[in-house]
Amino acid sequence: MIHWSTFVLFVGTSLILVIVPGPNHLYIAARGLAQGRSAALASAFGVETGTLVHIGAAAAGLSYLISTSATLFGIVKWAGVAYLFYLGVRALTSKTEAIAEAPEPQPLAKVYAEGIVVNVLNPKVTLFFLALLPQFVRPGAGSPALQIVVLGVTVMSLGLLSDMIYAFTAGALGQRLASRARAFKKASGVVYLGLGVLTAFAGRK
Repeated sequence: MIHWSTFVLFVGTSLILVIVPGPNHLYIAARGLAQGRSAALASAFGVETGTLVHIGAAAAGLSYLISTSATLFGIVKWAGVAYLFYLGVRALTSKTEAIAEAPEPQPLAKVYAEGIVVNVLNPKVTLFFLALLPQFVRPGAGSPALQIVVLGVTVMSLGLLSDMIYAFTAGALGQRLASRARAFKKASGVVYLGLGVLTAFAGRK
């Protein structure tokens, strides 16, 4: 299975990723501002439930590439590194988008379902899974699909912990996200560039 040093590097990389506020955090905070903590928690669980879909898709698709073509898998890995650098440069150079208004109150079941849809239909999440996970999969370390599932569930768990922190403090964090959006966007750009460097070296092992 996954070597402990690879797993520790992945956990560290994922922690950096989930700490920086992103669109999911903003959505959860906005939901909390509009409807309270329960709705924020429901949206957080919905978002991470949607992550399971991305994990399954990545496990199936990347495992197929590993089993059929080492060259194609290598292309995916380096395309992922390039994508991380692209995200970093874009975050550092683009203008800050307007903050979305708080959504209308809805039943918690609908809030949960909406969180799933928001994450499943987000192409950035799909691309990011394809960019990050391949850097830490070792074809000779056992089932690639199982490795991807373990890594995916790890980042999902860390993401859920981060989401819940935002949900529990939705009011204060929502206001801070809105007022400091530009600073957070620049910080995310630096993080993406750093992840690109880390995963580039991880990909060489």
